[in-house]
Amino acid sequence: MDKRIRRIGVFLVLCFAALFVQLNNIQVVKASSLANNPNNPQIVEAQRNQPRGDIVSADGVTLASSVPTTSGFYKYRRVYNPYTASLFAQIVGFDSNYYGNNYGVEAEYNRYLTSHTRAPKTLRDLLVNRTGADNVTLTVSAKLQAQVAAAINQLAPGVVGAAAVVLNPATGAIEAMYANPTFDPIPLVSTNIATETSAYSSLLKVPGSPLLGGAYGQVYPPGSSFKVVTVSAVLQSRPDLASATYPTIPFIPLPDTGNPPQVLTNYASQLCPIGAGTLENLFIQSCDANFANIGRKLGAPTLVNQAQLYGFNEKVPVDLPSYTVATSNFGSVASFGVTAPNAVGVPGLMKSAIGQENVTASALQMAMAAGTVANGGVEMTPHVMSQIRDNQGRLVEAYQPKAWRVPISPQTASTITTFMQGVTANPLGTAAGIFPPSWHVAAKTGTAQVGSFGPNPKYTTDWLVAFAQVGSAKAAIAVVLPNEPGSATGAGYSAPIVKKILGDMLANQS
Repeated sequence: MDKRIRRIGVFLVLCFAALFVQLNNIQVVKASSLANNPNNPQIVEAQRNQPRGDIVSADGVTLASSVPTTSGFYKYRRVYNPYTASLFAQIVGFDSNYYGNNYGVEAEYNRYLTSHTRAPKTLRDLLVNRTGADNVTLTVSAKLQAQVAAAINQLAPGVVGAAAVVLNPATGAIEAMYANPTFDPIPLVSTNIATETSAYSSLLKVPGSPLLGGAYGQVYPPGSSFKVVTVSAVLQSRPDLASATYPTIPFIPLPDTGNPPQVLTNYASQLCPIGAGTLENLFIQSCDANFANIGRKLGAPTLVNQAQLYGFNEKVPVDLPSYTVATSNFGSVASFGVTAPNAVGVPGLMKSAIGQENVTASALQMAMAAGTVANGGVEMTPHVMSQIRDNQGRLVEAYQPKAWRVPISPQTASTITTFMQGVTANPLGTAAGIFPPSWHVAAKTGTAQVGSFGPNPKYTTDWLVAFAQVGSAKAAIAVVLPNEPGSATGAGYSAPIVKKILGDMLANQS
């Protein structure tokens, strides 16, 4: 009996010791983190009983603000400008009483937008109220955003996943970024919980996942627009391939694909290139068969490395919640071998060289690829925040442009610029006759086969990536239209959208 009592006593002492340790852990060690945890009900209540900072477009339109309310649990509620709410939903996000703020600028810059006490910087600061919320100004223009949305909705009505990105290649500033389907954030910030939950549940059922911004959170096969990367690898690493003479052929057999072998054809099985068999003509006329063979000659290590230098296989570091940003994929060296699980071998490498097989990219990634060429080989970090000011209008933070990567040399960028200008200016270019010659547009079309392989695809995903001078700065643009008819092309479907966007931008300068 005494032995049992001693055991119980020891057990109780250990329990009290564990309780003492846990109390100290909660009340001392974790006190600060728990007190400042955004899920702490006291923190949530304190934040929502103070006005939240405004989110403002580059051209001064208030996109999000807070207003006093007489209903619901809190003193203030978030409101979104009804004229811009859906236009900016995938950039701004929403701040819901029930769901919180997990998307867009509302989440990424939450610590500035919520009421907080700023550290004093001057003696005067010690004498004034330093508690308040900051206002965030974006790089995105409400006018241009509306024009980009109109271009997509007028020229690609109802296309799920249709997306466009416009950015300044010298700074990385995103000037417009829109995708369909979008969503209306207004019901998601209702003071009625039932309204919020109903709206959110409905959004989860919408094809195309509108909560995942289609321009940066969804990826698609880039098709021949990826040849910007492939030709970069040639110019950077293989001067012999850059100066080689290429045959005029309609197709190329793929090795290790049986007997008879699988055949990779040019668009509509056309002979390509017409004229001299130079690398420039291959690019201008988008000769798939020859480019596939170039991919084989480059080899997996070189092509994988070049793709990764552009940012493939890694999340783009845009200032939006990273868990909402999709990774553009190219594949690893092992994936183009024959021993790794699901390896695609040399045939897969050849298809990947023309943006097919397992290659996927977001519109943002491809706009950055075009922007890299426009910016002399330097790929800038993309961003949507321009500056942050306190509620007295004083500057808190201004975005400082910074390079993310340097995928190519200035000489390579200059050569590719000439190639891309040939796509629109050369009569044999895949985008010939679409843009006025005075615009000097540099572009690359892309028509990726989806769901089938061969000269008669069932569906295509259609791209145009481009850049041109607009006023005192260049603008890089990417437009993608997923799952279009098999007869569609990037030149026929996406290029008119880019033309309209560029035309609007040039008109805005006057």
